[in-house]
Amino acid sequence: MYNELYAAWRREIDDPTLGGLPPDFYTKIAEYLGHINEDKSAIDKKSVKVALLEHEAHNVQRMLEELLDMRYKKILKTITKLQKVPIELLTKEETEMCKSFANFANAYQQFSKNLLKGQQPPITVTVIQSPMAQLVETPKTEIKPQIHVTQKRLTLRFTKAIPAIMGADMKSYGPFKAEDVASLPALNAQILIKQGLAVLIEVS
Repeated sequence: MYNELYAAWRREIDDPTLGGLPPDFYTKIAEYLGHINEDKSAIDKKSVKVALLEHEAHNVQRMLEELLDMRYKKILKTITKLQKVPIELLTKEETEMCKSFANFANAYQQFSKNLLKGQQPPITVTVIQSPMAQLVETPKTEIKPQIHVTQKRLTLRFTKAIPAIMGADMKSYGPFKAEDVASLPALNAQILIKQGLAVLIEVS
């Protein structure tokens, strides 16, 4: 598994385009790291083998961290450019995470076509409650599953760094770093919240 990870990591570094991974790639990596940790705990901590296992685990984690960061950026760029999810290149986890972004891209493309024809149907988005909001006890209120949003903006605090994105108002936003605060069109904001990249800030 080490060689497979190294080959994937090397490929993403050397080629600016997104490389393909087997659907179960991350599952095997997780099992691989789990086995390393089990082996470390089963033998004498002062032995040479433990030192070798720790060195191996460190290399695996470093390559995996860089691989994930590079693939995240390339996947966003690829979907933005092609307006579709490159399923044939993704693992099962990446495919699942990309669904909401792909839905946004398809909906926006259709919206653009309609607008160019002089049609402007209302845009319907699903209200997404941020993970942080779920941790705070609030009085129970009836939440409608869908609302109509027209030129609405939401203020977000980013939890992860993301590259620049094209807003629903055709303006460029970002790039953003973790803890940055920005006001974005509601359609973009809801997607970012759903992906766990940002949380909603209530502005009084």
